[in-house]
Parts: sequence; C-alpha cells; structure tokens
Amino acid sequence: MFEPLTDLSRARILVSNDDGLDAPGIKVLERVARSLSDDVWVVAPETEQSGAGHSLTLHDPIRYHQRGPRHVAVRGTPTDCVLLGVKLFTGDRRPDLVLSGINRGGNMGEDVTYSGTVAVAMEGTLLGIRSIALSQQFSDPDAIPWDTAEAVAADVIRRACAAPWSRGVFINVNVPDCRPDRVKGIRPARQGKRIGSSRFSENLVQRVDPRGRPYVWIGVEQVRGLEGEGTDLHAVADDHVSVTPLRIDLTDEATLAAMETVF
Repeated sequence: MFEPLTDLSRARILVSNDDGLDAPGIKVLERVARSLSDDVWVVAPETEQSGAGHSLTLHDPIRYHQRGPRHVAVRGTPTDCVLLGVKLFTGDRRPDLVLSGINRGGNMGEDVTYSGTVAVAMEGTLLGIRSIALSQQFSDPDAIPWDTAEAVAADVIRRACAAPWSRGVFINVNVPDCRPDRVKGIRPARQGKRIGSSRFSENLVQRVDPRGRPYVWIGVEQVRGLEGEGTDLHAVADDHVSVTPLRIDLTDEATLAAMETVF
C-alpha cells in the first residue's frame, strides 16, 4: 500500500503531460504543484503526444534539453518523460508524487486506453510512485475553462493523497466543462463506457493527396451517449469532478476462472 501522504509541503513532485511542455494545461498544473510544494520538477514532451498511450521509444535515441531550472523538454513519449524524470533528472531523491496533465480534454471511459496523460500516471505507478492524472473537459476549444481545473486540483490532490492506495493503482481525475462556481462537488466514480463504438472508430476521413496517394485522418467524435450513473462520464456530465482509481493489473478474474476449467 501507499501510505497516506498528508504533508505535501515536503513532497518532491514530478509534473508531466502528453500535450507538450508549452501547453497551457501543464502551466496550470505546475502552479497547482507549487502551491503544494516548493520541490517541483517538470519533464514533458517537446511536442504534443496526444494518443501516444503507454508507448516507449525503443528504436531511436531520446534527445532532450534543459528549458530552465528543473524543466526538461524530451523528444519522446509521455512514458519516456516519466522514466527519464525519475531515473535521471530528479537527482538523488525519487519523486514522492507524479502529476500528469492538465490535459486539454477529458480522459474518461475507453479514452484511458489511448491517453498519454493516463500513461504518465501509469508509468509513475509502475515505478512505485503515487500518481494522479488530471484532465479538463471542454466543449469550446476557444474557451477551455482552465480556471476550473486550477480551482479544484489542489484540493483533489490533497484529499486523494490523504488516503491509502494499493500500489498497483493510480488516480484518474476529470474536471467538468463549467465555471468554478458551477462545480457541484467531487464524486468517486468507476470507469464508464460510451454507448456504441469508440469515439475514434466512426470518424475516419479518407482523402487523396496532390500526388494521387490515399491517406486517412483519424478524427475525434464526441459521443454523447453515457453508460449509467456512477461512472466518470456521468459524473462529469453532471458538473462533478470525477475521481477514478484505475488498476495496472488488467486481469479479469471471472474469465480467468472460466479458462481454468477448460485448460
């Protein structure tokens, strides 16, 4: 178990994301982290890596450069950033907490399987560090309510860290698309599932380039159907902050028992 971490003022915090070091969300998260502790390190991708999932760079060298004290830009994936941040850049003391985000857009339901934001927290957990992923839902890309995420994030982080966690678990937080004074509360919720297909599978755009070669854009379709109360999707749609514990162990016990009867 991760024991409760009640005094974050002494914590070393590693901040990363998948939107890149210059993204507005990571600047918000860094401010939140600095409100909790003075010992904050930022290691993030040089360019946007949305949809990278939990991928590692294995066939190319990973280049990086300092962007200021305790700030490193990595030409690699979100997972690369956490690995290098923990093993190389934070010196002789490992982080006590990994924070990921704040992502531009929600990471709920099946999104977590694609998300580089979630992968940061996953990698932190695999390295034995308490980890939290944070995402801000939005409907208007020109009016993302970053102030809502900034208003609630520190409280969510403090309260989550005050609880004991299983070591194979990380926390996925999603903030609703509303003004700070419209947030109804914080709701623990299970991972949901959109009704129908994946949000990506129905939005494949086929085109032909000027040289006559075909190509495809994978778009993002906002699927509105939700699966039941008690899910992250339902909580955020109801203007609550969702807090979802996710497990590294993906084993389905019921199917494992069924397999044992036939093999």
